Amino acid sequence: MRSIWNGAISFGLVSIPIKLVNATESHSISFRQIHTEDGGRIRYRKVCELEDREVSSAEIGKGYEDADGTIIPITDEDLSHLPLPTAKTIEIVAFVPADRIDPLQMDAAYYLQAGGAPAAKPYTLLREALKRSHKVAIAKYALRGRERLGMLRVVGEAIAMHGLLWPDEVRAPEGVAPDTSVTVRDKELDLADALMDTLGEVDLEDLHDEYREAVEEVVAAKAAGETPPEAPSAPSSGKVLDLMAALEKSVRAAKQSRGEEPEKAASETEAEEEEEGEETESGAEVRHLSQRRSARTAPKGTGGKKSTSTATAKKSTAAPRKSTSKTARSTQPAKKATASKSTAATKSTAKKAAAKKTTAKGTTAKGTTKKSAAKKTTTARKRTA
Repeated sequence: MRSIWNGAISFGLVSIPIKLVNATESHSISFRQIHTEDGGRIRYRKVCELEDREVSSAEIGKGYEDADGTIIPITDEDLSHLPLPTAKTIEIVAFVPADRIDPLQMDAAYYLQAGGAPAAKPYTLLREALKRSHKVAIAKYALRGRERLGMLRVVGEAIAMHGLLWPDEVRAPEGVAPDTSVTVRDKELDLADALMDTLGEVDLEDLHDEYREAVEEVVAAKAAGETPPEAPSAPSSGKVLDLMAALEKSVRAAKQSRGEEPEKAASETEAEEEEEGEETESGAEVRHLSQRRSARTAPKGTGGKKSTSTATAKKSTAAPRKSTSKTARSTQPAKKATASKSTAATKSTAKKAAAKKTTAKGTTAKGTTKKSAAKKTTTARKRTA
């Protein structure tokens, strides 16, 4: 890999010669500007606006534009004499835990390559010290005309450096979050958690740039004189009217994409429970009707048992009362008929009981008369003797 900067890492009194190498590369497809009528290339020329002529790179220098528009020339010699200790040095200033670094500060990434055999020992020492401490090194260095902030960490068996933005270069998130008061329900959080669990984790190696691949297919088709493939239409994303429904739909879609059987949504479950509740209520009405029929037929069976005892008559009288209390207004005629029949049964039972009592009294009186007559006869016999 080609180095873009040569210098040294300053680790206390230890100096480690290194080369700076880009750790990333761009795979994006770049296009050239052309003239649409004839396909000619569009090129930019560097022209001096005072002389109105094109100038070469050797004639071009640097200049700082002041607030009033005045240009102040700055030469390479002026910059070379700047009092920067980090001009050719990556100076380590501190060691901190990795979680102290805000990811918003991270910029470009580089590999630090050991510069020759003399750098092997101190390079390995710094690498192993970072491993054992579980910390990262904060450093300052100069690159492309400005002093920068960096973070050194271990990647595999190498030391990598991430360029960091200065703290005052990170903007505060003012006016970004919603300024209205929003209440999130527990059910919505549960659905969000379910969606997160369904999506699960992913291996970053499996992710790729689908847009770049599609562009390459279009370029290959045009180069071969073929019709470029049509991209599938993206699903329309309308306004979110119901957050719960959108979350439920997302969970089902995620499960279907993974080949899992999606569970029923909460709204569908609630609808089914309502339907089951309605069926249960209608079933209860049917059972009520069957009870009404048994209540109506009960007096007929009770009325036929007129020769039973008083206790049976009381039970048969109580049964119509219970059934009539459960029935509607339409059962009132049956109530009256039941009451009249039970009253008649009670009266007939009472007459029979009275007759039995009278008969028993008569029988007792006859027995008493016979006994008194027998006593009189015995007394007369005794007196005659």
